[in-house]
Amino acid sequence: MVTENTGIEPEGQGEHLWLRLRKTGLSTPEMCKLLSRLSGVRDRDISYAGLKDKHAVTEQWISLIWPIKQEPDWLAQLPAEIELLAHIRHSRKLRKGALRGNRFQLVIRHIACVDPDAVLERIAHIRRAGFPNYFAEQRFGRDGANVSKAKAMFNRSMTVRDRFRRGMFLSAARSWIFNNLLAERVRRGDWDRVIDGDVCQLHGSRAWFVAEAGDADIPRRVKEGDIHPTGPLWGDGDPSSKGEALGLESAIARLDVDLMAGLAAARVDHDRRALRVIPEDLHGEWLDDGSLRLEFGLPAGAYATALLRELGAVQFAGGPATEVDD
Repeated sequence: MVTENTGIEPEGQGEHLWLRLRKTGLSTPEMCKLLSRLSGVRDRDISYAGLKDKHAVTEQWISLIWPIKQEPDWLAQLPAEIELLAHIRHSRKLRKGALRGNRFQLVIRHIACVDPDAVLERIAHIRRAGFPNYFAEQRFGRDGANVSKAKAMFNRSMTVRDRFRRGMFLSAARSWIFNNLLAERVRRGDWDRVIDGDVCQLHGSRAWFVAEAGDADIPRRVKEGDIHPTGPLWGDGDPSSKGEALGLESAIARLDVDLMAGLAAARVDHDRRALRVIPEDLHGEWLDDGSLRLEFGLPAGAYATALLRELGAVQFAGGPATEVDD
């Protein structure tokens, strides 16, 4: 179960109708297409903050433009897979990325575990120290095909006119380079500490700064979770890092020079992503049937599946997970 937190309270008036919906067995785009058919509202006039997993019970806001003097009587025609929790008007549309985070409730079944206490100790460690902030496999599509499609789009052997698919392939390319950098930092053992020239992000904020050599306060702030080292979401120009961090990031990006060049040609702006995530209120407990129940909150863009991989190998009975986006 996934519950979205936008941090926004609709005002109660305006031309945009906000719907709080709980869906099961549908991706967010599939749900929006269904809403478009029922309401007659164009796809481009329906918006959401983030994508939610198809193989889950998920709760999120959806907004659409709807005449103020007209009642949305079509809401009574929602299928069983979509439950209306609330509807209220607002003066603005819901924009992609307007998201603080998501709350997850998971039950893992059919577990092969030698030492259940060791699992709880591992959960306690992740609660304190966090986990590597990988983009999970669902970011890259079935069998990782989105990266190959990004390369095909960049070398013009494939034409992509759909904006959503184009954005998905660009995101996959950036995510691939980021994951490779993070994997190298994990191998080196410095994914959760700051090296010379690292760009640091303030916890719970988009604000960042370049770490200066000799700043004795940095290790303490990292240990306390006040700041996190970041990696590049590659784009046009140079990343904001300096020194050792810049050299490492550039070397990793050059391993996929076709992706690096394609992102630059697409004029995608550089951005940063924390290398580490410290989950909010992470709790785990063994159930009587031998299943493991987990509850935790993650900031926007972080993946529950990236946390699960730190506990062991996990298979999803419902099929490959779809993306819970930034």
